[in-house]
Amino acid sequence: MFVDEVNLELIAGSGGNGCTAFRREKYVPMGGPFGGDGGRGANIIFKADTGLNTLLDLRYQKKYIGEKGANGEGKNKDGANAKDMVIKVPIGTVVTDLKTNEIIADLIKPGQEEIIAKGGRGGRGNSSLRTKANSAPNYSENGEEGERKEVKVELKLLADVGLVGLPSVGKSTIISCLSASRPKIAAYHFTTLNPNLGVVKARNGKTFVMADLPGLIEGASLGAGLGDKFLKHIERCKVIAHVIDMASIEDRDPFDDYNLINKELADFDKKLLDKPQIIIANKMDIEGSSDNLSEFKKKIKDIKIFEVSAATNQGLQDVADYLQKMIEDMPDEEILKNESIEEHKVYTFKKEEPFTIHKEDDVWVIEGKNIERMFKMTKFANEEDEYRFANRLTRLGVDEKLRELGAEDGDQVRILDFYFDFKD
Repeated sequence: MFVDEVNLELIAGSGGNGCTAFRREKYVPMGGPFGGDGGRGANIIFKADTGLNTLLDLRYQKKYIGEKGANGEGKNKDGANAKDMVIKVPIGTVVTDLKTNEIIADLIKPGQEEIIAKGGRGGRGNSSLRTKANSAPNYSENGEEGERKEVKVELKLLADVGLVGLPSVGKSTIISCLSASRPKIAAYHFTTLNPNLGVVKARNGKTFVMADLPGLIEGASLGAGLGDKFLKHIERCKVIAHVIDMASIEDRDPFDDYNLINKELADFDKKLLDKPQIIIANKMDIEGSSDNLSEFKKKIKDIKIFEVSAATNQGLQDVADYLQKMIEDMPDEEILKNESIEEHKVYTFKKEEPFTIHKEDDVWVIEGKNIERMFKMTKFANEEDEYRFANRLTRLGVDEKLRELGAEDGDQVRILDFYFDFKD
C-alpha cells in the first residue's frame, strides 16, 4: 500500500533528575555536595532510508515517546543519556509542525538525519549547583521535559522526470517499456492509483529516475479524481513530460488536453510551469494520429515534441536519450525549499516577553515558557528549593510586576496547576 501522508504525535524523552547527596566519609571532613547530574532524554530523529518508498510503517503507530534519561546518583555519578529514537522514512520526506505550519525538516539525501523533537536536558545535581555564595546547596533539579510536537509527515517523491497527462494516454506503458517498473496497465481509467518510479537507462549507459503519476482530470488541483493527492509529487521533478494521446481515441482534442494539464499544474502551484517541459506524442501507430500531430505542431512552437508508440516501443529510446542529456545539462539545485523568495524582505525580530500576568477571578496567573520550565525543574523538596525558585522569580521581575498590577500579600498566584500565596 502506498501511503504518502500521516500525522504523528512526538514526545521526546525527558531528562533525568539531578541528585541531592553529600559526601560523608570518616576521614573526609567537610565532604561537601556529592550529587550527580541526570542524563539527557532521547531525541526523536528522522532518518532518510533508500530502502523505503512509502510511509506505511508510520500509519499504524501515531504516537512516539522517547525514553527518559537516567537519574543522577550519589558519589557524583551522572545518569546515562537515553538512546535516541530513530524513525526511518523514505527519501523525499517533509516534516511540518502542525501548530506553526513551519517545515522542520526536508530529508532529500540518503542517510540524512534530522532531530524533529529534542530530548530534555538532565537536571543538575547539587554538586553542579555549588556556588561561592552557597558551597553546599541542599537542592537539585528535575530533568527538563522533552519537546512535544504534532507533525505532518509528507512524502514527495524524488524523480528527475515526471510523466503527466490525462487517464489512459499511455504513461504506465511508457515507463514499463523504459524501465523495470511494472505498473498495472488496462484499458480503463485510473489503473494507476499510486505513483510508480522507474530507473531509465540512456544509450550512453547513464541513468535517471522517471515517475509515472496517476492520471489528472479537470479540477484535479481542487480535489477531483486523484490529482490533488499526487500533484505534490511533481514539485520534486526536474522535468515535466506531457504524454498526449495523439490518436484522440476518446474524441478529445490533443491541444485541449495539453492546456488542461498545464492549467491544473498552474492552479496547484504556478512555479510548476517554470520547469522544463517536453511533449511525448503517443499512439502514433493509430490511424489519424499524424493529422492530429500536424495540427498540434501549428499551435506548439517552443517545446520539443517526440513521436512515439508505446504499444510498439517505437521512438521511446530517443526520448530517454534526450531526457538524460537534458537532465545532465541542468544545473544542480537544492530541491524544495518551502518558500520561494520573490522579493527582498527585511525582517525585524520582536522581543518576546519573558512572562505575562493576568487575573482570573481572584487568582493571579503567571504564564511564560521560561518560568514554566523553571517551575517543572524545581523539586520543592525543602525550604531551600522554594527559596531558590522564589529568588529567581524576583530576579526576573515577577514580584515587581505583581505589585504594579495591584497584588497584595496573601493573594493567590497560579503557575500551571499549582497555587501559591503572594508575599514579599
